[in-house]
Amino acid sequence: MKEPIILEIKGLRLESVSGLLIVDNVSLQLRQGEVLGLIGESGAGKSTIGLSSLCYARAGVHIAEGEVVLGGTNIRALDAEGRRSVRGKRIAYIAQSAAAAFNPAHTLMDQVCEAPLIHKLMTRTEAEAWARQLFRSLDLPDPDSFGARYPHQASGGQLQRAMAAMAMSCRPDVLVLDEPTTALDVTTQIEVLILLKSLIKEYGTAAIYITHDLAVVAQVADRIKVLRHGKEVEEGLTDQILHNAAQDYTARLVAVRGAAASERAVQGTVKNETVLSLKNIHAYYGDFHVVKGVSLDVRRGETVAVVGESGSGKSTLARIVTGLLPSRSGEIVFQGKVLPAALKARDKELKRRIQLVYQIPDVAINPRQNLLEIIGRPVQFYFGASRKETLKRVKELLALVELPEDFLTRRPGELSGGQKQRVCIARALAANPDLIILDEPTSALDPLVAEEILKLLRRLQTELSLSYVLITHDLDVVHRVAHRTAVMLKGEFVAFENTDTIFEGPYHPYTERLITAVPVMRSDWLDGVLAKREAATA
Repeated sequence: MKEPIILEIKGLRLESVSGLLIVDNVSLQLRQGEVLGLIGESGAGKSTIGLSSLCYARAGVHIAEGEVVLGGTNIRALDAEGRRSVRGKRIAYIAQSAAAAFNPAHTLMDQVCEAPLIHKLMTRTEAEAWARQLFRSLDLPDPDSFGARYPHQASGGQLQRAMAAMAMSCRPDVLVLDEPTTALDVTTQIEVLILLKSLIKEYGTAAIYITHDLAVVAQVADRIKVLRHGKEVEEGLTDQILHNAAQDYTARLVAVRGAAASERAVQGTVKNETVLSLKNIHAYYGDFHVVKGVSLDVRRGETVAVVGESGSGKSTLARIVTGLLPSRSGEIVFQGKVLPAALKARDKELKRRIQLVYQIPDVAINPRQNLLEIIGRPVQFYFGASRKETLKRVKELLALVELPEDFLTRRPGELSGGQKQRVCIARALAANPDLIILDEPTSALDPLVAEEILKLLRRLQTELSLSYVLITHDLDVVHRVAHRTAVMLKGEFVAFENTDTIFEGPYHPYTERLITAVPVMRSDWLDGVLAKREAATA
């Protein structure tokens, strides 16, 4: 006997205020304890549909038609108070960008406890005890005291896990998971996937899992719905979609993800010229020692990857190189000259030549500016370009990152996560830099768009002899594009070798842990990981 339908969306249509059709007649059913994966390229409507399941639409967008039936109740027919009584309690949402979802003025504990207190499900003591249990299950550091931190005191991956705890605080009937593992390293990703599977099994929770990572969704989804341009392409059981897709678009998505796991595509000539050299760098957040004696060199035309789990110090290293976090000791040498540790002590030309693509585009671009202003600013600032010259250059940059010219007047709130990431890359390229620090540049992108971005970065590197420091937890991307790879653990490098050597072994134990934690596009992979763990502890 099939489980009852807990959520049903019928004939959903969403439009922008200008009349642009964003989601076109999409329907879905979700049974108790079932996981439905929504996949598709950036801008396909995945997140919009996920938010619509809470009967919510972003500013500038409205639900034009359709029903959203939760547990037999059409919540679209409820008034505002009725909808608020459902959200968080019966259906909860984990956003793609946790950093933009938390209130910086409140502790994480206050924000995780807020929903069960508002809905009067627990006392404060009970809510805090449950929050600490969730922190522990999500492998957050010092779970008994982690809740005392403010959002800026946690890494991107830690914030994503804290948001998962916040969504699960009321033990809802339905979870809407919008890229919940995008910001997580592969070892933490496994723990989150295991937790999600166990929660679904223990509480009979249903889930909509929105992602562009087919290998991840294969581990948790019972069925997969493929979307493109706001329309349904096809839907089927997970194994059928992965191994016997009916539509060409789906087959292309699967093929790109499958190729990524094995292709080695390093291109260009690495010159015997050191562009950047870090020498025995130490850095602190307050009294906390986050980077411990790191040394690294990057040659012209080379991509050096830095990999490691969330909180290992990868993004901190990017902040050190760019001067956003001055190191306490050690030297940063750029093209033979020692750089001032602090950004404010560097001149305009030095700032131009080292650019950063941030991990989280939502907090990196001004929501009040349009794309012409965002991308055009470095063109004007560094080169004194006229308005006509700026417009021409911004159009060229939009074409490079495959955004249409009519996006010039759009603001970030009108873009998908992947589109905002491409804006950040275009803005970095606008300065014509020698070195680009890429902090998770493809984490928000679907496989097809990520493939184009990687091709673009490789082509630019070949043509302009650009140097990249690639900070990522995506080992598939590292294997494909990095000349050398540094493995970082607790602020130190445990390995720094040619990438081929890193992947061929013999491995440092931590490197082996990272490599074996990369999910493969097979629905029984996570079950196999669990079986090995159980056998090891038996």
